[in-house]
Amino acid sequence: MRQEEELQSPSNFSPPPIQAGKQKYWKAQPKEDRREESSPLDNMSGLSSRIMKAEHVPGIKAQPDESNGRYFHVVIDGPQDTPFEGGVFKLELFLPEEYPMAAPKVRFITKIYHPNVDKLGRICLDILKDKWSPALQIRTVLLSIQALLSAPNPDDPLANDVAEQWKSSEAEAMKTAKAWTRLYARNS
Repeated sequence: MRQEEELQSPSNFSPPPIQAGKQKYWKAQPKEDRREESSPLDNMSGLSSRIMKAEHVPGIKAQPDESNGRYFHVVIDGPQDTPFEGGVFKLELFLPEEYPMAAPKVRFITKIYHPNVDKLGRICLDILKDKWSPALQIRTVLLSIQALLSAPNPDDPLANDVAEQWKSSEAEAMKTAKAWTRLYARNS
């Protein structure tokens, strides 16, 4: 019975094509007869190039690190009509070994005055935490961070002092955010 279960399990078979006339047929082969499978690290260069091709979004650039295919240098332009307009914000994005089952790790390198970003650059964004799904793409993450710059959420802060100012005097908070953008995010 055990041998029969192993033969029926889809994870034990690989479909290499067999040519017969003009039609292709697939023959199931036991796992032990397959070519050696590559590790996730072997596939990182392919993943990096797929991310680069798929992630072309205006105002967002992501470049893989030369020495680590799991690490990306990201640049997000400050959205128009926000206190971050004209700023160039550097971020780092890291794909953990468990990716895509675990969310990527993203943080701002450029200092920013924002209620959802703390002094270390960590970002409070639900899809980077409890709302992560393996179906989400890096493109979605980067677009969500760009959207967070357009719509800060002081009701779910990571920087409580900034959130308090955003709630008590939004105009003053925006003025400070503009000043920090000029100071830290110009030509960075």
